[in-house]
Amino acid sequence: MKYNYINYIWVAGIIFLLSSCLDISNRKTTMKVEDNERHYYAVLAGQQKDLSFKLINTGKNPLMITDIITSCGCLKVGDGNGKFSVPPGKERILTLSYNSAKNVGYVKHYIALYGNFEKLPYQEIVFDIHVVPNALYTQDYEELYADEIKREGGLKNLVEGQENNKGYYLDEDMHKNILPKE
Repeated sequence: MKYNYINYIWVAGIIFLLSSCLDISNRKTTMKVEDNERHYYAVLAGQQKDLSFKLINTGKNPLMITDIITSCGCLKVGDGNGKFSVPPGKERILTLSYNSAKNVGYVKHYIALYGNFEKLPYQEIVFDIHVVPNALYTQDYEELYADEIKREGGLKNLVEGQENNKGYYLDEDMHKNILPKE
């Protein structure tokens, strides 16, 4: 009878040790956001803009993003899921959809990523953009929403280069000499 209890204790001890080794949520890691603090070119009020950020796990443990909080309801996570993981040394694209109908003027947005980070409980992604109203007539939210519904049912333009998809620039780009040397 003693022999059976010793086996049960031995098996329970092994299970406890293995389960503690498999818990990766307590392992801390680091992350880098490529081209953080972006400055996007101006868009017209009511236009949609898709934003993609490359997240790079620079640590030795898996990166576990447990929640994504945006500073505005105008930002939606592309895949609709605020939970994902990134293996060590790998990268993942985080896609957000920005609806400019809810802002006018200069707007700065913050996206907080919560996860198993070493120094802070969250990392921030920052970008700013100018939302310009129509010069002839400023539409209210309902009119912009009605226009958005019409666009959703229509044919989508798949060519890059629309005025709301020009890209972004960084502060360091402003200090570079852009003129070619002769």
